[in-house]
Amino acid sequence: MHKKRVVVSVISDLVSDQRVHRVCSYLHEKGAEVLLIGRSFKDSAPVSSRNYHTSRILCRYRRGPLQYMEFMLKLWIRLFSQKADIFVSNDLDTLLPNYLHSFFRKIPLVYDSHEYFTGAPELRDRKFKQKLWRTLERILLPKIKRTYTVNESVKNQYKKDYGIEMEIVRNVPLLHKPQPLSEIPRLPEGKKILIMQGAGINPERGYEEAIMAMELLPEEFLLVIVGSGTILPELKAIVKRKSLEEKVLFIPRLPFETLHYVTAQASAGLSLDKPDSMNYLFSLPNKIFDYIHAGIPVIASSVPEVKKITTTYHTGICIDNVTAEKVAEAVMMLFSDERLYMEMKENTLNARKILNWENEQKQLDKIYAPLLG
Repeated sequence: MHKKRVVVSVISDLVSDQRVHRVCSYLHEKGAEVLLIGRSFKDSAPVSSRNYHTSRILCRYRRGPLQYMEFMLKLWIRLFSQKADIFVSNDLDTLLPNYLHSFFRKIPLVYDSHEYFTGAPELRDRKFKQKLWRTLERILLPKIKRTYTVNESVKNQYKKDYGIEMEIVRNVPLLHKPQPLSEIPRLPEGKKILIMQGAGINPERGYEEAIMAMELLPEEFLLVIVGSGTILPELKAIVKRKSLEEKVLFIPRLPFETLHYVTAQASAGLSLDKPDSMNYLFSLPNKIFDYIHAGIPVIASSVPEVKKITTTYHTGICIDNVTAEKVAEAVMMLFSDERLYMEMKENTLNARKILNWENEQKQLDKIYAPLLG
């Protein structure tokens, strides 16, 4: 029987992209031959061994319009050499090359929107760039038969914008975690550790407020920021200026196979996206589920999708305004009430029995089963 060949593309460097990895693994387990194409730079970490094929496009530009133009052009060229039965495009920055190949080669296209792309804060004050991306969405999205996204808020906004009905596949982790492929960093002992993961440590995600909150918390607390992003230099400058080196620790981005085992050493997890942009207003970050699966309570901003999960499963505290004072107040509320803390830890164990990829991937059957045969 002919194996369907699925070519998946994403602009990330694949090292820590959990969602795309899980979808590719699902397709592999369904009998498809999968090739995942991503991006790399000269200093990119190697990709861990996968049960499917990976390939990366070496790029020069990391920021601004040139990064998108360079990657889309190189991806368009790379796809010429790929035999495919199905194309899968992740996010708007890979959609045009995939759509063109799908259209001219008469190959089915599936679109996975990880966020409300044109609502990103980076585009809010750049109306021309935002208009270009929205024009691309308006032209292409209604033409794609199979689309899905990360939560109900994003789905509803796309329906409002373009009249399309997307399926929902949330960013929940595997219940059974892979073994780490590298040495696990050990977090300091004897501290109450607040961890804040970030595949995108970018503006308006509450990192500055989390750091400033450490000025207000006792010495027993340590903030650990894990990941990469555009504002890391600014965050490190704040730590130095405020003499918080003993209270804030930075760890570079980790492979997702390792990240869980680091997160599980923490006492609580922070997710502080501000609702100032539509993208963050609609966000339901991976880290919310990562914290639940690591068995630690969550302190989060009250964006709707995060608040829905946190209150439904009673796994943490939501704050209405992301300020240093409100973050510190929530931390003290959680840790000064041992019964509340232990109750929330216990609730994470129950929540992850429901909020796991083994359950969530059944949603993918609606999208891919007719294509895989």
